Amino acid sequence: MTTDLEMRKRRLRFRAWHRGTKEADYMIGGFVDSRLATFTETDISWFELLLEEQEVDIMAWVFGSKPCPQHFQGPLMLAMQAMDYIPEPGSYA
Repeated sequence: MTTDLEMRKRRLRFRAWHRGTKEADYMIGGFVDSRLATFTETDISWFELLLEEQEVDIMAWVFGSKPCPQHFQGPLMLAMQAMDYIPEPGSYA
């Protein structure tokens, strides 16, 4: 039997990998894949709210080309901005 938290994680992973562009899928989905196992319920809620935003805005906040809204600033956004979760070109399986 799956818990509510497990279902939210599954939905989060699906939504993170189905953003509309391949670039956004790799950035957002890759981040979720690298961190989802350690997400708290608060982290999941934060990410669910983030996924309501347009992928072009999320990518701009991560790249730093557009100021990130105050309510998304914090440890998770900083971790996304580090982009250490994206494999180097040519290293894809």
